[in-house]
Amino acid sequence: MLTLDKIYHAAFVLKKVARKTDLIKATKLSDQCELYLKTENLQETGSFKLRGAYYKISQLTDEEKARGILACSAGNHAQGVAMAATQSGIQALIYMPDGAPISKVEATKQLGAEVRLVKGVYDDAYAAAMQHQAETGATFIHPFDDDQVIAGQGTIGLEILDELENPDAVVVPIGGGGLISGVAYAIKHLNPKVKIYGVQAARAASMAESQKAGGPITLDRADTFADGIAVKHPGDLTYQLVQDYVDEIVTVTEDEIATAILSLLEKQKVIAEGAGAVSVAAVLFGKIPVQGKKVVCIVSGGNIDVNILSRVITRGLVTSGRNVNLTIALTDKPGQLMEVADIVSRCGGNVVSVHHDRGEANMAITSCFLKLGLETRDQAQIDQIKGELTQAGFQLVTERV
Repeated sequence: MLTLDKIYHAAFVLKKVARKTDLIKATKLSDQCELYLKTENLQETGSFKLRGAYYKISQLTDEEKARGILACSAGNHAQGVAMAATQSGIQALIYMPDGAPISKVEATKQLGAEVRLVKGVYDDAYAAAMQHQAETGATFIHPFDDDQVIAGQGTIGLEILDELENPDAVVVPIGGGGLISGVAYAIKHLNPKVKIYGVQAARAASMAESQKAGGPITLDRADTFADGIAVKHPGDLTYQLVQDYVDEIVTVTEDEIATAILSLLEKQKVIAEGAGAVSVAAVLFGKIPVQGKKVVCIVSGGNIDVNILSRVITRGLVTSGRNVNLTIALTDKPGQLMEVADIVSRCGGNVVSVHHDRGEANMAITSCFLKLGLETRDQAQIDQIKGELTQAGFQLVTERV
């Protein structure tokens, strides 16, 4: 069973392999609270998962190690297991969903593990791993529903209390629940006054829905670009620990996650993956009460594929009002483009793309569509530009991302 002593023992074991990540004050992210970031994205494998995986493997018997190590993961746990197994001289086999970012798959292989891809999400990879275990007797390292794995993740809670005096709240991403279970258990036993908030992607809210149902349930699908928390069924052990020690669970949308990634990158120079940014998204979009409080957000990982990052930045720019596409119906005559450009310029916007479309089938013969891509300051500036264009007699047809 999970105990505080076990978490302290994990902290002792992990001293030689896991980095005590910085707790940095994020003064540029929020003016609502005193915000700190626990930067697990700077961990040795790019996420907190090394902690639980290494501690679990360190406690195996020689017989368990001899049977070989088996795991399933969307990517971060895979890298933690691969690194821990390689350092212990054990061969690891990792089942991963075929939608896992290529960067995570390749990093897992480079750390010495064999990877097998399974069609679907984490839960599908888990089913394949369980079948392999039944056939071979390999030792399975669960990514979250294991007390020793949870103890390893709980060392983050010890570090937070060691680095920051009397925080009011700690905000934690939730997938299967291993991270928040360990952190909440450690913090609530040492300082029960600290509020623990969990955050899930709205399109993969298995723990939140399980709480509503009164027990662990399985979602039909977990469809989020935050692949590290795309879990359809939470752990049975973690569900109970969340029930006992977590104050509230909230959800954030895909656009809110994208905006949080962009804000972390632009304002704090911190790279977070979707799963790592949900905690910050919850604060930025007012999902939890943080006004005037000392709040810690755990940035659980930074292993984001660069191709996804580019798309996320674009989405974040649109969501935060920094980028907009406008389509304007014009009478096809000289001077129209100049007048539109003058209004945009006067309002302080920057035109980055122009497309003049005369071929739309549904428009009048003497009309055209002017499609503009604009860089803007915020939503208020977008509204100002649209208002002045309308006031000048131009017809805004549609707005598209």
